[in-house]
Amino acid sequence: MNGVRILDALSRVPQELTIHIIMVVVSLAIAIAVSIPLGVFLTRPRFKKFGVVAMNILNIFQAFPGMAIIALTMPILGLGLKPAIGALVVQALLPIARNTIAGLYGVDSSIKEAAQGMGMSEGRILKEVEVPLALPVILAGIRTSAVYVVSVGTLAAYIGGGGLGNLIITGLNMLWVEFLIVGAGFGALLAIAFDRGLSYVEFRLTPPGFSTK
Repeated sequence: MNGVRILDALSRVPQELTIHIIMVVVSLAIAIAVSIPLGVFLTRPRFKKFGVVAMNILNIFQAFPGMAIIALTMPILGLGLKPAIGALVVQALLPIARNTIAGLYGVDSSIKEAAQGMGMSEGRILKEVEVPLALPVILAGIRTSAVYVVSVGTLAAYIGGGGLGNLIITGLNMLWVEFLIVGAGFGALLAIAFDRGLSYVEFRLTPPGFSTK
């Protein structure tokens, strides 16, 4: 391997890694802000009938390749970071929404009945009983989305979004294996870091005895 190329690739890592992290964090934050309320909405008795339709739409979005979603956002948002984030948000919605619904449906009905018997309102039951008990499953969905977004985020470089994909594309175009290894390697490390970090958050927030592990 060419040591100069490795040093050149490593010198670009801080900037590209920062862009990649910003892209992932913003995409995840938007996806969480949309998916969790949507999941809660679709588990309420009067709105359950919309659940199948909503999940089918999200499944269709998830079925599209990441590059296709990015291409579809370009006419609306142009080139750069915005269309990349838009595409990543679309790709991140399904695991979080699906796990939110699964987690809330998984709460034992007898627990909710006991809470009702104590005089708790529907809002309080949702906030103090259902969501805390469903939290491990919800966080598992967020972890899945985070790892997926980190990997698909490398495609953002094709539309000028930057990130670690810039290193990978440079390596492919110039046939420089050093850039490929550095770009893919840091991408894998970033995915592991997000997974481990969110795993710790899950451990800290999950009530004792309710972990998914």
